[in-house]
Amino acid sequence: MADPRGFLRYRDRELPARRPVPLRLMDWREVYEAREQGTLDVVSRQAGRCMNCGIPFCHQGCPLGNLIPEWNDLVYREDWREASERLHATNNFPEFTGRACPAPCESSCVLGINQPPVTIKNIELSIVERAFEEGWLDPVEPTRQTGRSVAVVGSGPAGLAAAQQLTRAGHSVVVLERDDRLGGLMRYGIPEFKLEKRFVDRRLQQMRAEGTRFRAGIDVGGTGEGALSVEELRSRFDAVVLATGASAPRELAVPGREATGIHPAMEYLTQANRLVEGDWIEDPLSAEGKDVVIIGGGDTGADCLGTALRQGARSVTTLAIGTQPPLARDERQPWPTHPILFEVSTAHEEGGDRSYLASTTGFEVDAEERSAGSRSHAPASSTVRECPPPTPRRCCPPRSC
Repeated sequence: MADPRGFLRYRDRELPARRPVPLRLMDWREVYEAREQGTLDVVSRQAGRCMNCGIPFCHQGCPLGNLIPEWNDLVYREDWREASERLHATNNFPEFTGRACPAPCESSCVLGINQPPVTIKNIELSIVERAFEEGWLDPVEPTRQTGRSVAVVGSGPAGLAAAQQLTRAGHSVVVLERDDRLGGLMRYGIPEFKLEKRFVDRRLQQMRAEGTRFRAGIDVGGTGEGALSVEELRSRFDAVVLATGASAPRELAVPGREATGIHPAMEYLTQANRLVEGDWIEDPLSAEGKDVVIIGGGDTGADCLGTALRQGARSVTTLAIGTQPPLARDERQPWPTHPILFEVSTAHEEGGDRSYLASTTGFEVDAEERSAGSRSHAPASSTVRECPPPTPRRCCPPRSC
């Protein structure tokens, strides 16, 4: 156990400072200030709060089975290199999960019974960033070659993790990606302010050095240019791993859905990410000067909120179909279940309204078949006002600023 009295000395969660809202709305950079560099400070104090439970429920909460108490103990003792080894033993890409994972491990933390849980996600991210800074994550080249070839279809986190493990085992691996850039939904589905794409490119560089090959613009099973049939794929490789994403939107079958001005979230986020990458889009989707309604109150809705605010939306309202969640666990959500709580994400800090118990029944359409609003049933008392949004300026891609 790192510090037997750590959870008694330090009872609060400590996280990195966030950049001021007016400043971060002017660019697409990560919302946090410079992260902990590894001294016995915020991260080590939080690691010392870990109780090294006899039954670590954080393992149950983590889909990867991360050895959380082990690397918490190592961080507290400032053995950061060994902590990195333990972290990478179960997680190929902690820099991705440390930024984008909803952290069910934290809601399973035993300390969460009567205290705020350990900041596991931030400790994880601090470990991997320290490892990159110190140069500990050298390419791991295979010790022997098996002579077998494997095609991995999809370059999202699942496809990349499978490819890295197979390459290190000695197989000849090629990753095939339908889009023009690698990364899957990490590249085009998650906004830059939540996951800067330079972190994806950094890990791809390591994988190339290990021997993994990549081919972008290959549409497996498609019919257009760059398409590759499944039969041809199976004839070329000894094995095929399917790691495709879930980019098909869930439709809302209500009157007026066919009107212009109504777009699936992934279409909107993909275009926004392409613009940040520096791509030219003739008539891009933009929220600049518009009143935006987001249907859906989850993480994707929050991503759309932050994107719309950075584009200069006049107002943004999020509609959620359920009731407003409680601020803390109640008897219906006992520990160690993953609770549904009222959360203020970094995007919600930046502005916008949230309405609950809003059931969308249709869209108002004007004479030119354009969306003019939405119809929903929502009690007036269900609206939650966030902090007033500052006046943002239109963001330009960071690579052209």
